[in-house]
Amino acid sequence: MGALMKTRIVKIGNSQGIRIPKLLLRQLQLRGEVELAVKHNQLVIQPSQRPRQGWEEEFKKMAERQDDHLLDEDAINPSQWDTDEWQWN
Repeated sequence: MGALMKTRIVKIGNSQGIRIPKLLLRQLQLRGEVELAVKHNQLVIQPSQRPRQGWEEEFKKMAERQDDHLLDEDAINPSQWDTDEWQWN
């Protein structure tokens, strides 16, 4: 655990909040939206996760492993439109 810092809970409009020192924000690379959770009676602040974050990199890895084909390829019955109009890569 790092150095202990103290801060005060302050009034912010109709809410209350804490000021997080710039040093901690920089160290943790926190900015913009964050997620708050209570775990083991402690407040946990972590970067907000975007839906599908990291998917692009995972898709690239799948292509490199040639693991990016349809699992039910045999079940597909292409229509006339699929074979004539659609360009498959």
